[in-house]
Amino acid sequence: MKILDRYILTSFLKTFGSVFIILFFIFILQGIWLFIAELAGKDLDAWLVTKFLLFYSPTIVPLVLPLSILLASIMTFGNFAENYEFAAMKSSGISLGRAMRALMIFIFGLSIVAFLFANNVIPRAQYKFINLRKSIVQRKPAMAIAEGQFNAIGDFNIKVDKKSGENGEKLKGVTIHQRKPASSNAKIIRSKNGVLHSSEDSNLLQLELFDGYYYEEVTSKDPAERQRLPFAKSSFSRQVMNIDLTKFNESNGDKEQVSHTNNMLNISELNYTLDSLQANYQKEKASITENVTNRANIVLAKPASRTILRERDSIGIEKKPLPKAVKDSVPANLLSLIDKAEDKKKVLDLASNSLSSSNFIIMAGQNELKEKIKNINGHWHALYEKFVIGFACILMFFIGAPLGAIIRKGGLGLPIVFAVLIFIIFHFINTFGKKLAQEDGIPPFAGAWMSSFVLAPLAVLLTYRATNDIGLINMDNLLLPLQKLVQKIFKLKPKEQ
Repeated sequence: MKILDRYILTSFLKTFGSVFIILFFIFILQGIWLFIAELAGKDLDAWLVTKFLLFYSPTIVPLVLPLSILLASIMTFGNFAENYEFAAMKSSGISLGRAMRALMIFIFGLSIVAFLFANNVIPRAQYKFINLRKSIVQRKPAMAIAEGQFNAIGDFNIKVDKKSGENGEKLKGVTIHQRKPASSNAKIIRSKNGVLHSSEDSNLLQLELFDGYYYEEVTSKDPAERQRLPFAKSSFSRQVMNIDLTKFNESNGDKEQVSHTNNMLNISELNYTLDSLQANYQKEKASITENVTNRANIVLAKPASRTILRERDSIGIEKKPLPKAVKDSVPANLLSLIDKAEDKKKVLDLASNSLSSSNFIIMAGQNELKEKIKNINGHWHALYEKFVIGFACILMFFIGAPLGAIIRKGGLGLPIVFAVLIFIIFHFINTFGKKLAQEDGIPPFAGAWMSSFVLAPLAVLLTYRATNDIGLINMDNLLLPLQKLVQKIFKLKPKEQ
């Protein structure tokens, strides 16, 4: 490696490492803020919190890595241009493309590492992260209950005055409000002491209560009695309650339904899953079609008039002799086959009910197929996204390096503005494409690659203009008026030349 390549690569790596660490720390803080409700006030030990953040951190690498490359490229090449190092290179016959050669090799290698990371590390970390969040309550059931406040768990609101024990399983001053369905009575349970029991293999949380009593509303048919708000009271020395945590665990999982599976799969697993999902979709589609056809009682081999006659016979309408020619053809008015107005009303009611039932089945089938399509599209998008992450590293480099050479500004000022602006556009388009693809608005391939398709022409344009010493815009025309405005506001004297 030549001295120039080593110098450029070293300068870039120093900047890239610093930027990556800072951005990674910022995104980790954002993650802590997102999951603060699951971490705060739960008596978590330091190792469990560390595992929580460790399993979460790989999922933010696809955001941090492209942004770090973009910002480091702008800062590095902006510093070279600002300090006239590019001018010295060009005077020695070294073009911008030649100066970027070592970094291009490094970025291509980094993009391959990013792809392998997205295909192997992120799915495993996502699996561990989701299962850790779901198993927290099973392993330490008291973590689901904070002291001094009501906690919604299953069908109950539970409040405890004090927790003790190694895992906070011993409770004092337990108050339980059972959330009642519309058809049942409200129940309040209070006990002096309680113990929580649970198993990692079970979704049931067992609450053992001691020395308590409960109140239950009594519904009376007499309005005057109901105004007195009667209730029944009973005491107990020991009572065991089983609380279903299934809904609790689901509510603490990922909000997106599709992300429960596709983010935890690598490419080979995604391909296998997609084959199964598509086969299941085709089978379900055929089943719904057959169900609608049978429900509507459509007999394609027979004329419609014979179907009307069969329906007429099934509901007990008086038969009217018909000529053979009428039976084998469709009359202009099918109700002419029936004489009595009462019988005509029966036929119309039957037709209306059949139509409503068929419409309900069709709508339910459409909604079910729509959810399956959304799931399939989500898996396709997850598959393409693993390649997009690697390409995004290359794309951001070919945007950042030429842009830094053009604006000729290093440091943390103007480069951050450009980097954040470009990355916001990239991330917004990527999110928009993902949502649109999942809703079957566009193909999943287009949704995953939309941001790359939009920004790739910008990378080509910037690289072309930078390598040919063509400024994109005259920055002095923009910066000088801004500089004069700042000097006027703060009454600063211009520097003497």
